[in-house]
Amino acid sequence: MARAGLNAERLARAGAELADEVGFDQVTVSALAKRFDVKVASLYSHVRNSRDLRTRIALLSLEEMADRAADALAGRSGKDALIALANVYRDYAREHPGRYAAAQFRLDPETAANSAGVQHARMTRALLRGYQLSEPDETHAVRLLGSVFHGYVSLELGGSFSHSAPGTDETWTRVLDSLDAMLRSWPAPGADPDSGADDRTADPDRPN
Repeated sequence: MARAGLNAERLARAGAELADEVGFDQVTVSALAKRFDVKVASLYSHVRNSRDLRTRIALLSLEEMADRAADALAGRSGKDALIALANVYRDYAREHPGRYAAAQFRLDPETAANSAGVQHARMTRALLRGYQLSEPDETHAVRLLGSVFHGYVSLELGGSFSHSAPGTDETWTRVLDSLDAMLRSWPAPGADPDSGADDRTADPDRPN
């Protein structure tokens, strides 16, 4: 790769490519210097250290996924929006496993507050408004979706589901169907799942 024109943005993009090739945890300033065939010291005028480099890759990855998600969610609501958002994360992870791992990198509070991670949260909350959830249930649901989407995708990337039937695509579809059903019947705080049956028993004039 050419040495001329190095800057922080170019290094972040090169680092993202390297992450997809060898894994995000292997991306360092030293590894990137070898990729550009330059001395490590020459990169320190653009990035402070390996953490700074990884932070920039994380920000790039969050922005790329947010752009995809915004396009996918346009004009969709309810279950269609749920499926669209979930598939953005899964497809991005399959295409860019290193970048996807970078998006999970822990950022300091100020950096996180100014990142595209905020946009991800807003899009998820907009999706959930179609299920008519109010706070604090909306926040609970945001955390649930994040846990399921990223947990499933991470396990799938690690090969956890590759040795048994049915296939992971079928399971993914069932997972999203189940999430949609759960969001549509989100329980009230402290609700007794058997209360409906108890009420029918208590009222002899209520039809079965």
